[in-house]
Amino acid sequence: MLDSVPRTRDDFADWVRPHLAAMTRLAARLAPGCDRDDIVQEALVRAWRKRRLFDPRRGSASAWLLALTADRARRARTRQPAALEVLDAVPAPEHSDTVDLTRALDRLAPRQRLAVDCVYFAGLSVAETAAVMKCAEGTVKSTLSDARARLRSSLEVSG
Repeated sequence: MLDSVPRTRDDFADWVRPHLAAMTRLAARLAPGCDRDDIVQEALVRAWRKRRLFDPRRGSASAWLLALTADRARRARTRQPAALEVLDAVPAPEHSDTVDLTRALDRLAPRQRLAVDCVYFAGLSVAETAAVMKCAEGTVKSTLSDARARLRSSLEVSG
């Protein structure tokens, strides 16, 4: 039952429960400043309505649910009020002895950030990340390689 299509609300609740934490982490990473619980709720509503479209032969329930979450997070970011964008643009104070991973991650290209978030923060495999990103596994590997190179460059500490 774990990857088959849930028919009842109780089955659906049991089906999504193991994925809620990953969905919440991904929503928080992809749409900072937005309500991650609202994003997950919207993804769950869409999953319930579209549950008959889920095909376990094409990917895991986790990948499908996280793809829906990523889509809802993108939409939430576009609806984010301009005032929040101004606040986000204010640079954080510099700390010479602290490497700021968050800012380095935020400087990644959106596709690189999505790949990093899926693999390293949501714990997806390369295959599941490819399903979320709607691309080939090789593309995910290449995107992750590029993202790691950019992070290395951003986080270099001059001695």
